[in-house]
This record gives sequence, structure tokens and C-alpha cells, in this order.
Amino acid sequence: RCTLSPMRLGVTDHIDCAHLLPGHPKCGQVHGHTYRVETVVEGEMTGGMVLDFAVLKAQIRGVLSRYDHRHWNDFMEYPTVENICERLATEIAAAVTFPFSIRVFEGHAKWAETDRGGRP
Repeated sequence: RCTLSPMRLGVTDHIDCAHLLPGHPKCGQVHGHTYRVETVVEGEMTGGMVLDFAVLKAQIRGVLSRYDHRHWNDFMEYPTVENICERLATEIAAAVTFPFSIRVFEGHAKWAETDRGGRP
């Protein structure tokens, strides 16, 4: 008997946000980034898929749309990419029923990552 391994499924979305890091010598001035948010869920396939991409994309977009074209400092005191990643992961965990990981890129080459409910 063949047992299927859990499958990973991912989506990537983007948001544009401004922020500043109070007291930071370089990032203490208001500036902005395009944040790339990669979310990967893990689950068993049922009916040939883990989850419909449209459903997963809608769940992620439902969280990200609150922040797109906004100022992170309106939502948190010290919006580092680590704190942004943690906040998004907490909100995505309320919307997604699968174990997942999230990686948030601040610009092109800087990112933070966290896992919720296992390591996809």
C-alpha cells in the first residue's frame, strides 16, 4: 500500500508600505518598500489537491490588503521585517487551517521567516 507524503503548496503576493524605525540611524526616516510575502501550506491531498489556489490566495489577500499602501507605524511601534512577519503570521494563522510557513521580503534581498503548526 502506498502512502502519500504531505504536499506543500505556496502563493506569493506583494504589498507596498511605508515605515520608519524610531531611533535607527539609517531607517529612522520615513521610507517605503515593496514587500513580497511567500506563504507555503502543507497538507494531505484530497480529490487531487491540498487546497484550491483561489481559496488560499483569497485568505492571504484578506490579511495583506489591510496593510497595502499603508504606514506600518500605524499598526506597530517598531516595524522591523521580523515584527511584520510575526504580525502577518499571527493573522494568517487565524485564516488558514493548514500548517504553514511565511517568508516576508523587505525589498529584494532581506527577509524574515517563521513557521506556524509545523515546518512546511
